[in-house]
Amino acid sequence: MRSVKAAVVTAFGRPPDLGEFPRPEPAGLDEVLVDVLAAGLHPRVRSQAAGSHYSSTDELPLVPGIDGVGRTDDGTLRYFILPDTTMGSMAEQTVVDLRRSIELPAGTDPVRIAAAMNPAMSSWLALRRRIEFTAGQALLVLGATGNAGRLAVQVARHLGAAHVVAVGRRAERLTEVARLGADRTVSLDGDPDMVAANLGEAAKDVDVVLDYLWGQPTADALRAIIPQRSDDTQLLTWVQLGSVAGLESPIPSAALRATRLQIVGSGQGSVPTREIAAELPNLAAEIDTGAFTVDARPVPLADVEQAWADGATSPERIVIVP
Repeated sequence: MRSVKAAVVTAFGRPPDLGEFPRPEPAGLDEVLVDVLAAGLHPRVRSQAAGSHYSSTDELPLVPGIDGVGRTDDGTLRYFILPDTTMGSMAEQTVVDLRRSIELPAGTDPVRIAAAMNPAMSSWLALRRRIEFTAGQALLVLGATGNAGRLAVQVARHLGAAHVVAVGRRAERLTEVARLGADRTVSLDGDPDMVAANLGEAAKDVDVVLDYLWGQPTADALRAIIPQRSDDTQLLTWVQLGSVAGLESPIPSAALRATRLQIVGSGQGSVPTREIAAELPNLAAEIDTGAFTVDARPVPLADVEQAWADGATSPERIVIVP
């Protein structure tokens, strides 16, 4: 059996090692083998490798990676999303279902696409497919200093948000987010009472919250914002996208009764695959044309273990390049 070089996870909770993995073979009419050019090291990939994602199975060993850019035998570039599989994208080759991929124009930067599609897709799909978002609404990004959060600020502005509030940590990163399109920034660092006062004042009348933090920050934000609402009948749609600060959040019951609050999640399962596929061409085109600032750092597959360590703290999106 032929094998390929790949990042291989042999134990949950440990970084993958460079190793050999059986080369996958197409099994259906819509499947093709691609040479992988770039695969993003997303938080979703880290949770996949840790066995902690809600879609994870107990199968080991596995090759991590949920999407990427590959080249088919005829030279066509394709961005692809993989189903739940033990043969991910962090390998020299993988099998792609053409129905879960799109063709990219010749000359497209694989690293840029691999870095940005997954984090940008979270906010893009939430605003275009998961909720009724309309141009002119005000929006808050909770966790705006992470990679996905920075792109969410840009996506929201691109899709017509009239006012964007960015909430996160680290003053220098908030300054950068302001340059990317945030009208106001609120730091989560410092005295909790001051943070709550600043957040309540800045975000009291937003229509939508894109939440990448969850956990205690979400409960604290609700307590800060809800009492300050100018109109309790104005719909506040809270979209849960990530759980950087905790898998569970102690939502205050008063928040659900005191105002017109709607809490929804957006992600794998809540947005049908066909709707995700329908949005891929438009999003890829916007990324490729430079509509969004993308911070990407390519790292060779051979250095995947070090990339795993760096990716835990780096503001850049690390992209594995086989």
